[in-house]
Amino acid sequence: MSDRLDPVNTRPTHGAKGREIRRFRVSVTGGPALGTSWADPIERCAIGSHPSNNLVIDDPTVSRFHCEVSIAGTRVRIRDLGSRNAVIVSGVNITDGSVGGGAVLQLGHSQLRIDVDEDLAELATSAANHFGGVVGASPAMREVFSMLERIAPSEATVLIEGETGTGKEGTAEAIHDASPRAGRPFVVVDCSAIPENLLESELFGHEAGAFTGASQRRIGVFEQAHGGTLFLDEIGELPPELQPKLLRALESREIRRVGGNHPIKCDLRIVAATNRDLRAEVNKGTFRADLYYRLAVVRIPLPALRERTGDMPLLVDHLLRRMGAPATTIAQLTDPTYLTALAAAPWPGNVRELRNHLEQCAVFGERRIPGIPGAPHPAAQVDATLPYEVARRQAIDSFERDYVTALLARTGDNVAAAARDAGVNRAYLHRLLRRHGLR
Repeated sequence: MSDRLDPVNTRPTHGAKGREIRRFRVSVTGGPALGTSWADPIERCAIGSHPSNNLVIDDPTVSRFHCEVSIAGTRVRIRDLGSRNAVIVSGVNITDGSVGGGAVLQLGHSQLRIDVDEDLAELATSAANHFGGVVGASPAMREVFSMLERIAPSEATVLIEGETGTGKEGTAEAIHDASPRAGRPFVVVDCSAIPENLLESELFGHEAGAFTGASQRRIGVFEQAHGGTLFLDEIGELPPELQPKLLRALESREIRRVGGNHPIKCDLRIVAATNRDLRAEVNKGTFRADLYYRLAVVRIPLPALRERTGDMPLLVDHLLRRMGAPATTIAQLTDPTYLTALAAAPWPGNVRELRNHLEQCAVFGERRIPGIPGAPHPAAQVDATLPYEVARRQAIDSFERDYVTALLARTGDNVAAAARDAGVNRAYLHRLLRRHGLR
């Protein structure tokens, strides 16, 4: 029996009114898979030859994850996922664009027709404005909460996708806390923060004498999470040589310590997260297709902050209360005019950047707007009443935080690329990220 869940029910939950979208259909009108079609009442359809797609096309000229189509009003957005043969519409290669109903897509040797119906589908929506410690009242977040309410009680493996700072770790912990494994270990490992030569030992542990420096036995995170949940953050950074070993562990729930001879059973649930589109990584050959299939039993895409600006009042209040801000500060920073200005800012670091910004505002007692020219950073206003070392440390912290945030935004949150561009060691960059709460 497959452990993959059915598509998310489109009926709203708890009596909440859900967002309505046009229904659309994708039909294969030419090529080896002629007659195959897809018409589920959901917002997105992934197309390719890999079995985890919504529409699977058995055509060797179609990439494993060729493209994704999604309804946007009365038109359909097409996004190429790094396919080998491109997506061609009327002789034009489409990387990211939209088409109307009746358009025909050329994918390798296959032709697909897209039709947009007049009928509407209502997306499943939760009535709640939070799930665990994750908050939001926007339609995008209430749709996420509806998915989380369904999958948390199950044992399904979950892949959380989203830009840096969107709350992937908080979402993973909320899934754990709402599951039958709540109260058991919730173990986190950041696959991007551990040197490649130590990552296997971090995951599976090692026996004494397994390698130089291994003076005693070490228990890995798989064993530490026994009975609970293991959260594999930044799974897209996992080195290729470790991917088959992780795949075996996921399939068998059994590991061997480095240097060990005996298999060890591990009863645990896996939740993974990535800021990359792993489907594109599969197409490039940097991520195993079978490992992706095992991880993406359920995909939870988290929206960027710019896609849920209506949540700003709720988020700001929630973040300020979590950091223990006094009532006067909360009143100052939840003023409607200020909230409108915050909602208009770009926030490349998403909720994490917003949290750090609010913390600065609370400390310095100022209502700053990110990205507004001429708005001085609090640390740039020299306070001569402070001791030199204190003022110097504040200025350095301010620079480091702003520099690293901008650096990651420019490199698409790729830590390895960011470290290369900055001319620093990746381990040092990770220390900066942790120091400033950016990881």
